[in-house]
Amino acid sequence: MSLDKATVARIAKLARIDVGEEDQERLAGELSGIIDWVEQLDEVDTADVEPMTSVVEMTLKSRPDEVTDGARQDDVLANAPKAVHGFYVVPKVVE
Repeated sequence: MSLDKATVARIAKLARIDVGEEDQERLAGELSGIIDWVEQLDEVDTADVEPMTSVVEMTLKSRPDEVTDGARQDDVLANAPKAVHGFYVVPKVVE
């Protein structure tokens, strides 16, 4: 697939990127090269390849699923402009 200057100008307009007329030809060539490379990936036979989430074999860390209060109420409320009985106080927003 080949892009022309007009297509690059349209993409730049849609992306709200200021691309000068002198750069459009160069970008058309670079973007066409990228699209050609991506099209080459379709030619790779991946029928026998298992899907993977990482190229490195790893085991996810886990911890017991326990509900706690975090025991950090004072630290959390230290950031509150106002607190009453262990809760944030916020201004009334609905009359």
